[in-house]
Amino acid sequence: MKFLVFLTSSFPPPPFSSSSSSASPPSPHPSPPSPSRGQWGNKIEFVLSVAGEIIGLGNVWRFPYLCYKNGGGAFFIPYLIFLFACGIPVFFLETALGQYTSQGGITCWRMICPLFEGVGFATQVIVALLNVYYIVVLAWAIFYLSNSFTWDLPWASCNNTWNTGRQCRERGNSSINQRLNATSPVIEFWERRVLRISSGIDQIGSLNTDLVICLAVAWVVCYFCIWKGVKSTGKVVYFTATFPYIMLVVLLIRGVTLPGAYLGIQFYLYPDLGRLSDPQVWMDAGTQIFFSYAICLGCLTALGSYNKYNNNCYRDCLSLCFLNSGTSFIAGFAIFSILGFMAFEQNVPISEVAESGPGLAFIAYPRAVSMMPFSPLWACCFFIMICFLGLDSQFVCVESLVTSMVDMYPSTFRRKNRRELFILLIAVISFLLGLIMLTEGGMYIFQLFDYYAASGMCLLFVAVFETVCIAWIYGADRFYDNIEDMIGYRPGPVIKYCWLFFTPATCLGTFAFSLIKYTPLKYNNEYTYPWWGYGLGWILALSSMMCIPLFAAVKIYYTPGTLKERLTFLCTPSLDLPKSKLEQEKLLAIFAADGDSLCQKAPPTKDGYFPVDEKESHC
Repeated sequence: MKFLVFLTSSFPPPPFSSSSSSASPPSPHPSPPSPSRGQWGNKIEFVLSVAGEIIGLGNVWRFPYLCYKNGGGAFFIPYLIFLFACGIPVFFLETALGQYTSQGGITCWRMICPLFEGVGFATQVIVALLNVYYIVVLAWAIFYLSNSFTWDLPWASCNNTWNTGRQCRERGNSSINQRLNATSPVIEFWERRVLRISSGIDQIGSLNTDLVICLAVAWVVCYFCIWKGVKSTGKVVYFTATFPYIMLVVLLIRGVTLPGAYLGIQFYLYPDLGRLSDPQVWMDAGTQIFFSYAICLGCLTALGSYNKYNNNCYRDCLSLCFLNSGTSFIAGFAIFSILGFMAFEQNVPISEVAESGPGLAFIAYPRAVSMMPFSPLWACCFFIMICFLGLDSQFVCVESLVTSMVDMYPSTFRRKNRRELFILLIAVISFLLGLIMLTEGGMYIFQLFDYYAASGMCLLFVAVFETVCIAWIYGADRFYDNIEDMIGYRPGPVIKYCWLFFTPATCLGTFAFSLIKYTPLKYNNEYTYPWWGYGLGWILALSSMMCIPLFAAVKIYYTPGTLKERLTFLCTPSLDLPKSKLEQEKLLAIFAADGDSLCQKAPPTKDGYFPVDEKESHC
């Protein structure tokens, strides 16, 4: 029997190695993950899964509105600057890191730099909070979709039990309604039928049973999309990631053929270069990049970890980034052509009908489709698109959390049915926590989660430490060597310099600006939260950001030695990481120098291994 020994004498021991000193060191070559972990069946499954995650609701309801709000076509200038300075570099960093380490969002950072393991925990805290509230949007969309299968849409008239009678006006613009103290049926359907909203966060009220059923349906569908890991996810995304594009094209064609569509498109694209002097425009561009590219959430790392080691992740990342931004741009035409039609029909300016976020999906767009011929058809198309956009992003976020925990405790969760039960546990807990957002005061809590838990501030903070860890501690050149070992060539130096300088500086500056320009949340620009409401919001925000310094402090405290020895120890990457060809050549050179003096008859090594029994037989 032959034993293979890899020479690692020139490398320090791994900081947190669970194996004893007598255990055989790991192979320098990337061995394929164990079958229990799984891999994508092919490249298409990976690409569609990432596309489904990053191309979500923000592309439809946030990006077009930001263009209109921040100078139309002029908004593309700061958007593209942030895209190339932050978006693409961090997107590629996280995907390549997952592929290189074959680990989830926590253990990958433990292997790269144990001192910054808190970065992984920070991303998973954000994802865990995101899993609770993001799927509530999906529940709303399912409820609207179920109410679209009727010829007379329930939000198109004032003859329903939830309407306020004379205060409800089916026609008329918002200015007239405001002067007459009246509301539109679409607003009353949203606030009085769907949300049943109370007067404040301190008036929680009762649950909306209809929404509870919709939320349960959403979680059941999400569970069965990922319960078998990448085997099930990779097949589901063939439909869930492509079908929204069909709906988007249908809505785009319908929108641009409506009267008044050009008004909306003009407001969407007409450049106002004077807006570029407003710092808030740049802040909006930066946060939009982080939102729409799903960076600093650990999702890209988890998805990349199921790639084959030699997959060309660089080419995939560039293609996906351009696809994402292109989808946002095209979605703007579909949305603003509809809003232009609505403004034309009501004879009001675009500013009175333009909405962002849930206001666009559940107020502005339903109002627009109610004015079209065959309105139920277009309502169904729109809410089906919203459902699939939300579903993709949701189950990938859950998969990210599951992958991180399973990779931390593989012996526990990779046994028969353990992983499926763990996913079920996450789904049940998230469902129960999400119920509070389906109460009469639930919308106020939802807004707190949306404004603080997964805010641009948190994502920017995490991005600074991600890039500093890879570029300055692990080493940008070293990571480029690893990437070259995976894909066969070195990417251009631009991304490396972004990791070193532009990305951390841009993220840090934008983070500081977000703190300086911070304004407390107001629901609907009217309702002011009580002090404890804002306190809850900041707890949500700090729960992720504090993971990084806290975990670093704990590790430094419990590591023996002087401060310098501790930092050196905690900044040393694990030897379990695959070795690049350059590292292997250095090891072979050391071996050759020592081996010549020990035994001239020893046969040459092959791929960094040396057959011990053959060496002994020749010596």
